[in-house]
Amino acid sequence: MRSFCSLLILFLLASCASSPFGKKVNEPFQGNAYESNNRFFRGTGKGTSSQDNIARAKADLEAKAQVAGQVNTTVKQVADQYLGQTENEKAADVADKFQSLVRQVMNTSISDLRKTGEKKYFNKKENEYTVFIAYEIKKNAMFRFLKKQAKTDQTIDERQRDVIEKIIDEEIKKADAEDAAGDN
Repeated sequence: MRSFCSLLILFLLASCASSPFGKKVNEPFQGNAYESNNRFFRGTGKGTSSQDNIARAKADLEAKAQVAGQVNTTVKQVADQYLGQTENEKAADVADKFQSLVRQVMNTSISDLRKTGEKKYFNKKENEYTVFIAYEIKKNAMFRFLKKQAKTDQTIDERQRDVIEKIIDEEIKKADAEDAAGDN
């Protein structure tokens, strides 16, 4: 019995040893609440620097870039879906204009972007700040902003504008349905 207990203790100690990947680190803003879903585009960022304002700026930029990348990917998928569904000879032009509109919007501002969290840490030993930031934007709000931008964009002709608005309206309808389902 004594040897069995000793063997069990040795086994437990060996299993508690570090993994071959190193020690697992739990950072802020991880998990489902900070991941994009059918209702939200979400992004998190981490910045490190000896100056707190630079660490914050790095985290802010990374989080916003993540959100912008997701919006851009979603719009590309929507445009590609439109191209696949239509036999319109001008479909490629409309898809290009749609994606161009999104790039223009992303380069200027992101509508209704909300900061959902910010945490700052200071490592005295390294004399270094680490900042974590999380952002989110409702999908239906982003698509409404795109629609508004499409209406005022002078580079889009009336026919393309109508098609782009139709595409955006379909995405708004989907996002509103997901939003209503999420509120229940």
